[in-house]
Amino acid sequence: MGIDDDHTAHTPSLSLAEARAEWDVDRTFLDSCSYGPPPRRGWDAMQTSLEQWRRGTRPWQSWTDSVQDSRELFATMIGAEADWVATGAAVSQLLAPIAAALPDGAEVLVPDIEFTSGVYPFAVHAHRGVSVRTAPLDSLAEAIDESTALVSFSAAQSATGEVADTQTITARAREVGALTVLDGTQAAGWLPLDAAEVDFLVVAAYKWLCAPRGAAFLTMRPPNSGDSGATSTRSREEFAARLKPLAAGWFAGGTGASYSMPMHLADDARAFDISPAWHSWVGTAPSLELLLEIGVERIHAHDVALANAFRARLGLETSNSAIVSIEVADAAPSRLDEAGIRFSMADGRARFGFHLYNDADDVTAAVEALRGLT
Repeated sequence: MGIDDDHTAHTPSLSLAEARAEWDVDRTFLDSCSYGPPPRRGWDAMQTSLEQWRRGTRPWQSWTDSVQDSRELFATMIGAEADWVATGAAVSQLLAPIAAALPDGAEVLVPDIEFTSGVYPFAVHAHRGVSVRTAPLDSLAEAIDESTALVSFSAAQSATGEVADTQTITARAREVGALTVLDGTQAAGWLPLDAAEVDFLVVAAYKWLCAPRGAAFLTMRPPNSGDSGATSTRSREEFAARLKPLAAGWFAGGTGASYSMPMHLADDARAFDISPAWHSWVGTAPSLELLLEIGVERIHAHDVALANAFRARLGLETSNSAIVSIEVADAAPSRLDEAGIRFSMADGRARFGFHLYNDADDVTAAVEALRGLT
């Protein structure tokens, strides 16, 4: 596959109608917050690899090529260099080394309803004095003070869909020298993200990126990258000296280091890679490629427009999110299920996610199923 240095290989080229034809999603699926169904090209690639595995017709190395393809495609999507990107299986696994590198007694600030995968990796270090403090997302920047060592927050909240004011939060974090961790799991794929704005950007790919579960990314900006969009160079260099790939194995060698000593780790973010779940990555690369062929800006406009059409028909104010979280009557979940509306419940509220395989008919179906129940 490969990505050209100037990133021109993935200039948006598909119309939304052409893109939507790549999915075989039954109506009415509005649960991209839980998982994103794969486009046909991703599904077919994965099935081919599974058949190869079943029959023993291909070497495993051909499946691992998809890891690097996915790394490069994801880097293009979020404006990063490929060597900033580590690959893993889950958000909490990728955040574990960051949490372990915090000094004893460090304070971590998170939103008060942040998903636990962005909280527990830090909270488990309470035995050495690491504390987790919470504040409302809309006042998270104001809650950052000189005692804050790291701020961990989601670009779009899992429970509510609220979009964080990343620029304001990171600007305040820079003022006090705090590191920033941005969880883009509920945002990457529909909300444009810029890895240069934060110190670490982590994403599980099985939701809005429409990839199989078992593929995740972490961007790790080099301490001397020189971009003013993150914490001071000195603070990042001090932290980088403590940051270690705690799950280092053969894949962290970058060139396939397989036996004994001396240790040979990759000299970039690949040192934090874990051994990949082969077939998950085979299905991930084609999905990322398709999203880039559409363009995240166009997906963003499409998704948010549908979400706002849904809000308007329910008498709600417009928003900047593709996720709609609402209080519903007790009878609503069963009514939605009977109508074939795929949704989810989060923090006691019904949650609907609108993505590029959805259209106005999906909005109508959901509104009709909720009539009198909101």
